[in-house]
Amino acid sequence: MSQRNLTLLTDLYELTMMQGYFKEKDANETVIFDAFYRSNPSGNGYAISAGLEQVIEYINELSFNKDDVDYLKSTGLFEEDFLDYLLKFKFSGDIYAIPEGTVVFPREPLIKVIAPIMEAQLIETALLTIINHQSLIATKTARVVYAAAGDGVMEFGLRRAQGPDAGIYGARAAIIAGCVGTSNVLAGKMFGVPIKGTHAHSWIMSFPDELTAFRNYAKLYPTSCILLVDTYDTLKSGVPNAIKVFKEMRDAGIPLSNYGIRLDSGDLAYLSKKAKRMLVEAGFPDAIISASNDLDETLINSLKIQGATINSWGVGTNLITSKDCPSFGGVYKLAAILDKKTGQFTPKIKLSENAEKITNPGNKEIKRIYSRETGKIIADLICLSGEILKESDSLLLFDPIETWKKTYLAPETYTIRDLMVQVFKGGECIYHSPAVMDIQEYCKKELNTLWEESRRLVNPHQVYVDLSKALWEMKNNLLDSYHFPIS
Repeated sequence: MSQRNLTLLTDLYELTMMQGYFKEKDANETVIFDAFYRSNPSGNGYAISAGLEQVIEYINELSFNKDDVDYLKSTGLFEEDFLDYLLKFKFSGDIYAIPEGTVVFPREPLIKVIAPIMEAQLIETALLTIINHQSLIATKTARVVYAAAGDGVMEFGLRRAQGPDAGIYGARAAIIAGCVGTSNVLAGKMFGVPIKGTHAHSWIMSFPDELTAFRNYAKLYPTSCILLVDTYDTLKSGVPNAIKVFKEMRDAGIPLSNYGIRLDSGDLAYLSKKAKRMLVEAGFPDAIISASNDLDETLINSLKIQGATINSWGVGTNLITSKDCPSFGGVYKLAAILDKKTGQFTPKIKLSENAEKITNPGNKEIKRIYSRETGKIIADLICLSGEILKESDSLLLFDPIETWKKTYLAPETYTIRDLMVQVFKGGECIYHSPAVMDIQEYCKKELNTLWEESRRLVNPHQVYVDLSKALWEMKNNLLDSYHFPIS
């Protein structure tokens, strides 16, 4: 896609607050904001982080040109001195993030921004829309890929996505989470990922008969000959004609390496089993049987249980839109303000009558705790920045709300990994985003650190996200300090 200026991709109140900070406060006051989410989408046991590369691109290009400032001036909301400031604007802060493709859990910061308050406020909306969308589609894809149980899953959703950006970056997120390819040619070009596809019913209908259509397709694409067999009658016409073409290719000495049929309608379990038997009897046991037709993880799982012989899945609408759960729910909350006198961050907390909406204060980092024996995740621990944990010490984990739920880890029985990496330092990017296919390999390894109980599609085990004792005490001291008189 051509480069676009996304500086005004923000909610109006970010800019009105910026002007308020500029006018009424110390505009260079350093703060910390955390971007996190509160619950896993689709009833899942985890989420997959995605979108960081686009956040980096956005921050690197963030600047107000004269057209932007003239438009803001035309609203009548902004004063000249603030508009002059915007013309010189450049992000100068630090950003830490969990790398793309990482398995993540609710309430832990996916991104931490340390910057002057005006800068940190401005980037909220764009950061959230990028991370929320791509993390949502990556998480949905991980569910679909898990249901496919090792079969290839192709992302076929561009025409049903909510616009070009959703189709392009949704395809990127889908590849990260395990799709073997996408039908989206532009995504293939932009991100260096495999593109895949067959043909439509219109190809068959444009020829005098189905067999002629198949023969012409096979002549054009002998090394990628997947024939759509349900235009007229799947078992009486489509599959028999496909078999005729495969026999002709074999007799002509054409290697049959990537060939088969696609089913796009009807009872996929019944049709695939019948088609498999016909293909085997004709001498083509290794023919691919691909399926599409409004698939999702629930239907794929059901088809597997029914013994469907499908081994390649094209998933479109339900994946690219995450139809059952169309939003990720990430939020961006103030966590601390730098005290210039002491040089220390003063923790800030958002209160709520709902316990799950009370934020975790302070300058934080995340440590992932693994079983040394199995390599599986035991829990994530949100700590205050600078806390030191040693694998040679015992470790007591406890639920921050239901504190009686405790897990004791003996020394040397666990390993620790810091999850966040620094992405920007003083406004300059110091992090190199891996290629998308490299992120996919990393994501596969990440998913293998989950217990199967956390990966199952229904009622998965929830991985604990605990607070360190120091952070838990800070949070509770802040809560105790807020005592309001009863009116």
